[in-house]
Amino acid sequence: MVDQSIAGAAGKVAEGDRSGRARMVIVLLCVALALSMFLSLRSGASDASAVGVIRDWLTGAMPDDAALGARDRLIVYDIRMPRVLFGVLIGAALAVSGAVMQGLFRNPLADPGLIGVSAGSSLGAVAVIVLGTTWLAPLTLALGGLALPLAAFCGGLAVTLVLYRVATRQGRTSVATMLLAGIALAALAMALTGILIFMADDRQLRDLTFWQLGSLGGATWPKIASVGPIIILALAAMPFLAKGLNALALGEATAGHLGIPVQRLKYTAIVGVSAAVGASVAVSGGIGFVGIVVPHLLRLLIGPDNRYLLPASALLGASMLLIADAVARVIVAPAELPIGIVTAIAGAPFFLWILLRKRGVIDLLDLKL
Repeated sequence: MVDQSIAGAAGKVAEGDRSGRARMVIVLLCVALALSMFLSLRSGASDASAVGVIRDWLTGAMPDDAALGARDRLIVYDIRMPRVLFGVLIGAALAVSGAVMQGLFRNPLADPGLIGVSAGSSLGAVAVIVLGTTWLAPLTLALGGLALPLAAFCGGLAVTLVLYRVATRQGRTSVATMLLAGIALAALAMALTGILIFMADDRQLRDLTFWQLGSLGGATWPKIASVGPIIILALAAMPFLAKGLNALALGEATAGHLGIPVQRLKYTAIVGVSAAVGASVAVSGGIGFVGIVVPHLLRLLIGPDNRYLLPASALLGASMLLIADAVARVIVAPAELPIGIVTAIAGAPFFLWILLRKRGVIDLLDLKL
């Protein structure tokens, strides 16, 4: 009886049972993700044949032109394939984190950036870029290429720990206090980032500019090995929050009466989002709107039931980021457009449409036309 009540909480604003449609959408999203991965493997300034390399991988036969085959193998296996895996992990992490935050705050316009994780991660990364040759030189020499992602992850984790400490009192975490504290901590992190940017030289300013715009161009197998397990563990834990998030839609008191450990749910959700977003920002920079657009679009299609919304968000987020990355690589080839620009161009109008739709402005305009 309790499980039925919890499952029904997610569908309180939905019309009818959408579980059948949700399953169908998830299957279609799996197909879309496979196609997006193949498209991403083929996209780029180089004419490397992903088909030939995949044939070589499956059959063990080199393509007809051995020289071209060796080049194709290098481009696809060492450059494009890590980039595709990065796109899948980061897109899924941002989208699922957005869905969890929206369920936690009970607001379809909530975003992982609300709690300041992205700002904290940016502060850690900027500190390494600006101070990596002076105060932080021992750290950068010891860690090498891992210094940037690890510093960004530690920055996001530090903001999360402070946020949780501020918002928790007598063993209970206030979501409202968490939101306000997150805004304040994000502002503080951005102010400290501004000080570091003021200290940067011309070369560092250029690096900072491109990093803040977001890109998957730095994808390598060592970076995947360093942040991939963090993202995968966070994503694996998110579906276990679906039942609690469904009950939380009825309010914290009702969720508690239904047997949901609300305090543990909040803690797990915040830690999971912080790990996923912090690790993603650490290696990709700032990529916006994925966490807002993807869950809201899926909520319109399959309803608010988090049992289906979370896995669907992971699939659609990964596909959308791969498509955006493919566009970023070919639209100004042989140069590469920062992927954050592509997601902003596509996501900002959709976000405005959400706002207008909620206010009824679009419906009113339609009636006038």
